[in-house]
Amino acid sequence: MIYKIFYQPTQRINPRRENTAALYLKADSEVDARSIVENNTSYNVDYIEELSPKALEYEQQSPHYKLAELGK
Repeated sequence: MIYKIFYQPTQRINPRRENTAALYLKADSEVDARSIVENNTSYNVDYIEELSPKALEYEQQSPHYKLAELGK
């Protein structure tokens, strides 16, 4: 499945909506997605959304869509 992960770029600053960014990640489950992000970045994960096929199709039309490649 493809997950859209909303995150803050750093854990050192209080979360603010204005700083929220997103990345797309392929993982087996939401738990795996969170683990991959937390083990390979210093991001503060806000929310993880599993994308349905229609939602994924919509997201892929965005110029900002790029599947992240983080180590497992």
